[in-house]
Amino acid sequence: MNEKVVLAFSGGLDTSFCVKYLKEEKGLDVYSAIANTGGFREEELSAIEAGARQLGVADHVTLDVTDLYYRNCIRYMVYGNVLKNNTYPLSVSSERIFQAMAIVNYARKIGAKYIAHGSTGAGNDQIRFDLTFQILAPEVEILTPIRDLTLSRDEEIEYLSKRGIKKDWAKLAYSINQGLWGTSIGGKETLTTDQGLPEEAYPKPLKKQESEELVLKFEKGELKAVNGETFANPVDAIRKVEAIGSDYAIGRDIHVGDTIIGIKGRVGFEAAAPLMIIKAHHLLEKHTLTKWQLYWKEQLGNWYGMLLHEAQYLEPVMRDIEVFLEHSQKNVTGEVILKLYPYRFETVGIRSPHDLMVSGFGDYGEVNKEWDGNDVKGFTKLMSNYLKIFNKVNGFDVETGTPD
Repeated sequence: MNEKVVLAFSGGLDTSFCVKYLKEEKGLDVYSAIANTGGFREEELSAIEAGARQLGVADHVTLDVTDLYYRNCIRYMVYGNVLKNNTYPLSVSSERIFQAMAIVNYARKIGAKYIAHGSTGAGNDQIRFDLTFQILAPEVEILTPIRDLTLSRDEEIEYLSKRGIKKDWAKLAYSINQGLWGTSIGGKETLTTDQGLPEEAYPKPLKKQESEELVLKFEKGELKAVNGETFANPVDAIRKVEAIGSDYAIGRDIHVGDTIIGIKGRVGFEAAAPLMIIKAHHLLEKHTLTKWQLYWKEQLGNWYGMLLHEAQYLEPVMRDIEVFLEHSQKNVTGEVILKLYPYRFETVGIRSPHDLMVSGFGDYGEVNKEWDGNDVKGFTKLMSNYLKIFNKVNGFDVETGTPD
């Protein structure tokens, strides 16, 4: 009996090559598994399974981790308003760890000696998969044919063609990774530093021209209703927002950032729901949290996103940050009004019983109600004391604007 290998399978060229290579060159029984984080329709999953079986896998399974991914990750990214480099909502990088954990569980279930993935040697995903596999299943050996063989796409296609696997691989000019929290897009343009992606590279085309209003309702930081429609499962609310926003081709951009392996990387993405939800949530927080809550949330949200991006989800400090983020959401309840246009959106305003702006203490720039001018004079005098002391001791040149 041959040894078993569980292959993280997407149905693309690289993982299709891996099936044949592991089966024929390594003599292994290949068990393909796709961990769905919410980006695939049933018909797409069925097509992926059919492709795996055509390649000769011993078995194929779909591992649905969508709800787990939302509960243990996405909601914290919303709480933390996580946008990598103020741009990217971690659409792919956040989901890889959950896919890897699902693969580990399946490999143990069937008693596999090996786990394999189709990542190249030049990206972040190889680290995310390897690190998770090593931590959670150190007894299982990791196989990475694409990384080890460094084959070109043409060589992979030729290998499969000689074994009777012929597909229109050319239509996969762009590498598309879909998940509940957005879609990443890689292609020849993203390998440059001066070219944007063409319209046809984005999976969801522009469908609407006339603007419309969108109302998102949050309860303790979680999205619960969209345009008055309440959802028991926030995952369904996210899908609703994505359906509305993608008709306007909202959420398109190109992220440039530092990879885990130390080189700069560039990837396109479309993420209508994540961007609208995060920006709406952040606006609601500006009205309902104190300035120091906002300050420290920004610091910790940035750290959370960075650690998540760099495959550190299993680091215990992540649980500590999550406790802080969740506790901060106690009063983040209310409605946020957005206005949608082709390719963009605006945050209009909010309605919340916890709105600190309508406290009655005063109207900014207009009138003070709970203090008078003498209070401000005394406050300002005391507030300036430490700088008066510093400048008296050290001097200050008013003409140059610098200390003497």
